[in-house]
Amino acid sequence: MTPDEFRTHGHELVDWMADYLRDVGTRRIVPRVRPGDIRRALPDGPPDEAEPFERVMADFERLILPGMTHWNHPGWFAYFAANNSPPSILAEMLTATLGAQCMSWQTSPAATELEQVTMAWLAHMLDLPPGFTGVIQDTASTATLLALLSARERASGFAGERLGAGQRLRVYASAEAHSSVAKGVKLAGYGAEALRQIPVDGRYALRPEALAQAMARDASAGLVPACVVAAVGTTSSTAIDPLPAIGELCRRHGAWLHVDAAWAGSAAIVPELRHILDGVEHADSLVFNPHKWLLVNFDCSAYFVRDVDTLLRTFTITPEFLRTAHDPDVVNFRDWGIQLGRRFRALKLWFVIRSYGVEGLRATVRRHVALAREFAGWVEAAPDFELLAPAPLGLVCFRYRPAGTAPDDPALDGLNRELLARVNASGRVFLTHTVLGGRFTIRLAVGQRCTEREHVEEAWRLVREAATQAPSEPAAP
Repeated sequence: MTPDEFRTHGHELVDWMADYLRDVGTRRIVPRVRPGDIRRALPDGPPDEAEPFERVMADFERLILPGMTHWNHPGWFAYFAANNSPPSILAEMLTATLGAQCMSWQTSPAATELEQVTMAWLAHMLDLPPGFTGVIQDTASTATLLALLSARERASGFAGERLGAGQRLRVYASAEAHSSVAKGVKLAGYGAEALRQIPVDGRYALRPEALAQAMARDASAGLVPACVVAAVGTTSSTAIDPLPAIGELCRRHGAWLHVDAAWAGSAAIVPELRHILDGVEHADSLVFNPHKWLLVNFDCSAYFVRDVDTLLRTFTITPEFLRTAHDPDVVNFRDWGIQLGRRFRALKLWFVIRSYGVEGLRATVRRHVALAREFAGWVEAAPDFELLAPAPLGLVCFRYRPAGTAPDDPALDGLNRELLARVNASGRVFLTHTVLGGRFTIRLAVGQRCTEREHVEEAWRLVREAATQAPSEPAAP
């Protein structure tokens, strides 16, 4: 493809992208496809000869697009939002055009220094206390693994001198912690048995007295409390673990405190919501995802760490072919994580913050929180529905319970599964579920950039309509 051909097709693609952003709300959110449909429609082998771009694009629209789930539909209320925005998309185009490998200062000086600046901006936006230094990772799962590896390195004394024969490290997290914690414990070499799942209270937040008992019991048994992963906004219910109490216990035992605020952390840029990070001054590390709620497209995860020396001792390996004369005076972010190769993620973050401003991003979060709270109010006011968890931010957990039905009626789970299937069958909105306290729970997560009150109203209308249908009536395909 010549530069002139690229220019022509590039303009056509930008037009297509602009139309998609404008019209995505008219599309069905989840496609009507079955496993294997798309693979069967594609050739078994690659083409021997080059094909014209027009044919490739036509097949994209004919074969690929109909099989896509549209995460940026305004009726997206599932999981959590994976947002994008026009400035972020444009920055991603520039990143792809530059094709830079940003593993060290020398390989891309501007990429390294822009990442330092934008992470300092985020720290300021979150009102983080002094001492935190930021680096961009791909996902919160990776950031949590970094914290677990750093905690293992520090607890092991770098050479094992703190660990006597038969001693083992232990990690603690709420029973509601994200699955990435359990996976990270395995990947970091602690062993699955090293994870202690701490009971939660009625709000699904970690109980500090239970954590204190578990850590003391392990220490008495000759085990070493190495790391606590505290959640600020659990995936299932937005539960917020008590950071001040957890921080005190971590100091007592010398354990690393990692705060997983992957989704909810973005809300802390709003002054009246900053309290969700109260106690973060006790943390050794913190992660939150601008690619969830701050309009930066996937992937862009912000990881802040206090003990940079331990992080570098954990991850730095410098073969001769990577050494440069500038190394003593610069940051080489290849040493701040697992990957050697790194994308220029800071560019889209910079574009978004400058294009919206801090106040514009705050307005987006405030709007979403207000819509979720309004939806929660509708649920509370409806005699046949009930909230199953507090709704402090953008997530509402609820279920249908017809008047006169006992809260522990086993039929309620099946009833709500059917209701959720009926709602999602509309193609106009998409919600997901979890299990809280052993009860099937419907989740409505407000956070997509284009979601307005009319879309939340439509979701509530569809939920109430689904509740009126006979239980045996099949949902539409």
